Amino acid sequence: MSFSAALLAIAFSTTLMAPALAAKTVERPFRPTSASGSLLAGRLAANVRDDDNAASFYAKALSSGLFKDEQARQELTNRTFIALLTSGEMDKAVTFARRVVAIDKKNPIAHLVLGIRALKGRDYTKARDELAFTLDKPILQLATPLISTWTYAGAGQTKKGVVASDDISSNDGFSTFKNFSTGMMLDMAGMRDEAIARLKDAHERDANAVSIVDAYARALVRAGKKDEALKVLDAYSAKVPRQPIVTALIADIKAGKRIGPAVTSAQQGAADILVSVAAGIAKQGGADYAVVFYRLALYLEPNNATALIGLAELYSDLKQPQTAETLFKSVPASSPLKRNAEIELATTLDELDKTDEGVAHLKKIIAANPQDLDAIISLGGIFNQRKRWDEAAVAFSQAVDVIGKPTRNDWPTFYYRGIAYERTKQWPKAEADFKKALELFPDQPSVLNYLGYSWIDQGLHLQEGMEMIKKAVDQRPDDGYIVDSLGWANYKLGQYDEAVEQLERAVSLKPSDPTINDHLGDAYWKIGRKLEATFQWRHALDAKPEPDEKAKIEQKLKDGMRDTASADAGKAGDATKSPDAPKPADAPKPADAPKPADAAKPADAPKTPDAVQPSQPEKPADAPKPADETKPAEAPKPADETKPADAPKPMDAPKPADTPKPAEPIKPAAPSNNNGG
Repeated sequence: MSFSAALLAIAFSTTLMAPALAAKTVERPFRPTSASGSLLAGRLAANVRDDDNAASFYAKALSSGLFKDEQARQELTNRTFIALLTSGEMDKAVTFARRVVAIDKKNPIAHLVLGIRALKGRDYTKARDELAFTLDKPILQLATPLISTWTYAGAGQTKKGVVASDDISSNDGFSTFKNFSTGMMLDMAGMRDEAIARLKDAHERDANAVSIVDAYARALVRAGKKDEALKVLDAYSAKVPRQPIVTALIADIKAGKRIGPAVTSAQQGAADILVSVAAGIAKQGGADYAVVFYRLALYLEPNNATALIGLAELYSDLKQPQTAETLFKSVPASSPLKRNAEIELATTLDELDKTDEGVAHLKKIIAANPQDLDAIISLGGIFNQRKRWDEAAVAFSQAVDVIGKPTRNDWPTFYYRGIAYERTKQWPKAEADFKKALELFPDQPSVLNYLGYSWIDQGLHLQEGMEMIKKAVDQRPDDGYIVDSLGWANYKLGQYDEAVEQLERAVSLKPSDPTINDHLGDAYWKIGRKLEATFQWRHALDAKPEPDEKAKIEQKLKDGMRDTASADAGKAGDATKSPDAPKPADAPKPADAPKPADAAKPADAPKTPDAVQPSQPEKPADAPKPADETKPAEAPKPADETKPADAPKPMDAPKPADTPKPAEPIKPAAPSNNNGG
């Protein structure tokens, strides 16, 4: 092996399997002065999804001339191609796609890029030829044939496009997606009766996908069926209030404005397919493919707001808030989704530690519209995250006032306000809010857990509190925080053996959580396993607990625990005091409008493109979301790409892209229930 090949192998040895790196925000890579330095810097940037720098460093390494070994140059060419593609440098990516195809004539991602380039340039025959090379990749087996149908529409051959769509074999889930795509194609061509028939079928199969609702209502209006269109839109609004695309369309219809079709070009239609596929993959942590599809959609339609917001959210999840900020700001002012982007921009600014700027941004939005519930809830979320509990309580109280008459979907607002009240030692108000949340959503596990534990910690309603926590565990048996609450409730009741059993399981589920490790140490101490107790406390310290908790743990390591019954007794009868900050499960986020796409979930997160396979970062753990009564049912799962290559199952349908969620406040910091023994 040559020196250059050996260097390349070393540089990429951790790239293929380094998902954990993306879970942390890191400094931008250093600026190397040598080819080998550029190579290593490119690898580091790729590992943390800093796609812009990865592309720059790989290109610099490739142009250095150091890598003369053919295999090494081919590998680096592939890497540079993918980095350029994921960074959005599409013209350069197209150039490298041609170089990749010269090396690997069947490379599906390179052919996909060249096919999209041809479609963008209206060379529809070439686009179909290029896309035909992608069919060996299971994840592309349905998506790219559907994209190909739009090449016929672009050439004015809509009927051929319809026939090509109908010829794509599929299951019921993909049939919904096909009819949605074909219906838009027919409506664009002015074939309204056929369009309505297709879109009606898609709507009957899935009335919760906002893209289907939008396209179907537009087709109805264009056919002179305005009242029927408003009925469809009103039915959706009853389930998902304040959905910006639907709200804007209703207003335009009632104002008598001319209503156009959902898409007006083949490029826009193909972009919608790519966005839907990208969003579905992103939901399962398939970041590399998702970024590729989003970038290709934006190459076809640069102002596609759904793609911009979806990609921004993905980069936010990948701990690249700088990139997310740029994308949120790129959403055009004319889009109904601009307000959503502005709200999410504020939470992204908070992630960048520009909290004051983010708060000011949200306050400006609220000042312009004091009834903007999503902005108010997002403001409260930022205050919770930053432990500004008094301000959080004020924000969520404002949200409660705007809500007026709450429904099931409003339970998180009361839950969040309850947390803020509990943290500011206003227990009666907190208890009332938790009870209200359960009234709106009976047996919601996070609320059951928080209220149940709080009661036990205060020595109140012990049996009822324990039953609440057990119900929460039954619903979320693999949630380490809720299992921890059960174990800690056992501990508070003096049931130490049961506490150890539950807390050991909680630690296995959340091994790096300082509070859970601390709790297990306390339980070990109580049953006489004092050496193991000190080990758990030291592990809790290594996990970087909050400063006040750190001091308590250090004290226990120094002096041990008091073995008196009073040390563990709850604060019976004192309902005016807040408990010692219980640690319930991570707070769920407030109910949202539909996410960018409700696509079928891949059975496994799809692997990175064959061309390169850069590392696939894990999606950072996030707060469990509240049950969404309006969440569209998901289509069957696509084929698992780990199946044998000789008999791949076709990918099941992604659902049409839905509106990006309105800004979700960053989850509140989980409370701590460590009483220090």
